[in-house]
Amino acid sequence: MNILSLFVLIPVLMLLGLWIARNLGQVRGVMVAGSSALLALSIWLTIYFIQQRAAGNTDVMLLTASTPWFKPLNIAYSVGVDGISVVMLLLSSIIVFTGTFASWQLKPLTKEYFLWFTLLSTGVYGFFICTDLFTMFMFYEVALIPMYLLIGVWGSGAKEYAAMKLTLMLMGGSALLILGILGIYFFSGATTMNVNEIAAMHNIPVDMQKVFFPFIFIGFGVLGALFPFHTWSPDGHASAPTAVSMLHAGVLMKLGGYGCFRVAMYLLPEAAQELSWIFLILTTISVVYGALSACVQTDLKYINAYSSVSHCGLVLFALLMMTKTACTGAILQMLSHGLMTALFFALIGMIYGRTHTRDVRRLGGLMKIMPFLAVGYVLAGLANLGLPFFSGFVAEMTIFVGSFENADMFHRVCTIIACTSVVITAVYILRLVGKILYGEVADPHYLQLTDATWDERLAVGCLIFCVAGLGTFPFWASNVINDAVIPILNNINM
Repeated sequence: MNILSLFVLIPVLMLLGLWIARNLGQVRGVMVAGSSALLALSIWLTIYFIQQRAAGNTDVMLLTASTPWFKPLNIAYSVGVDGISVVMLLLSSIIVFTGTFASWQLKPLTKEYFLWFTLLSTGVYGFFICTDLFTMFMFYEVALIPMYLLIGVWGSGAKEYAAMKLTLMLMGGSALLILGILGIYFFSGATTMNVNEIAAMHNIPVDMQKVFFPFIFIGFGVLGALFPFHTWSPDGHASAPTAVSMLHAGVLMKLGGYGCFRVAMYLLPEAAQELSWIFLILTTISVVYGALSACVQTDLKYINAYSSVSHCGLVLFALLMMTKTACTGAILQMLSHGLMTALFFALIGMIYGRTHTRDVRRLGGLMKIMPFLAVGYVLAGLANLGLPFFSGFVAEMTIFVGSFENADMFHRVCTIIACTSVVITAVYILRLVGKILYGEVADPHYLQLTDATWDERLAVGCLIFCVAGLGTFPFWASNVINDAVIPILNNINM
């Protein structure tokens, strides 16, 4: 068995363990054991990948394997990883591990909650290891479906509305995706659905590429919060339970950017070059609109949700610039934003669990009451606004430098407009930190509240360590990503 299949097998075993678990202790034991094993596996995979590159192994994909599944349509269970897949698997395992501890006190229906949470993570892992278009799409759907119940049952606020809106919009994107995937398969004349083999053939007619590129890019872009298809995201984030928000914003939205790059731009390169200006305008709007919308929100989750629209828009923006530096920055931004937004949502959930409000106007003086959570929130805010030595600075600077490498006026004007989001982000983050953490305690009842418990400190501490670690030592990640970006860009620019 290929070792990559463990990323699917371990969650499946976790599902079985959760099904037969008889009490809360057993449920927690299964989640800790499984998420720890996945984290250890992803760390091993990252180290192995770096060692293989250092040893001179120049294969685009490592640990590849393929098993025929449905021969009439040449569908196979094909797996393999490059640098992009490796860092996305590492990100996913970190979020699942910390999300487990962020949900430690969740009640009721804890067992059922973790069953759906694990099924969602199964889809995410499967999507990142697969290289067959059909199996990628299958795991993509597996990742989306549990969101409806996770939000609709365990969410808060207008949870039924948010769950239905999210499901309908993402299923609409999936409908576009299946049309695009079938178009790629039949018009390529391929005898396989393997992404790399179809890309190597490079024989899809340009006219057909122009037809199917919008289907694929918008289909994945809906999940990546592409304007104007982003409206499901703030409602979904605001209503989701803490760990689901962490996994949703931290990992699930990254499937959108990954798919746009790996499938739409890689397999339809001529259409990507000719139509990129349309989507570049939309992503520029996403970047600035998301930041401006965050400024006027009063709900902590909505602030972070609109911030995610801005930062995920920046991922698609950088990919469409189609320079090596910008695309490397896009993947770094996916990794950075995943860690930062998971940290934010974890802290917001912990604060809400104590104060029972997310309304900024009703919060204040929390630094005196819960210093650990308050300091964590300050660090998350500094990372979000791009302070040096945090992951946000590395990712955003790489994106803007790479974007400005395009010499034409259109790309540079878009870059300048997108850069304004940095200033806007600093405004709402600093105002928010000052309002809810400092000054007088907003409610005397808050004085009776306690600081973070051991499980919350573990989750927050791990995420802070990762955000600061990536910002201080970013070169291992950028080197790993570079090796994967170059072949895709060579296919686009050939």
